[in-house]
Amino acid sequence: MKKICESVGFLVFVQGVAGLVNELTGWFRFWTLVRRLDFVGPYATFVNIVLAVAGAAVMVAADRLKE
Repeated sequence: MKKICESVGFLVFVQGVAGLVNELTGWFRFWTLVRRLDFVGPYATFVNIVLAVAGAAVMVAADRLKE
């Protein structure tokens, strides 16, 4: 369970960071999922920040889990 939580947290963190890089520079166009969601619209930067913070929080919480 610990490894699954760490993996999911890492993927969410990477999506958030790649989305931020895409919003700021235009790179990682194919990596980001938030860009493809139409209902996010003008809140894409905020959603990417939330994804990065949530991914980091899940990774930290996974460290506190016992095997």
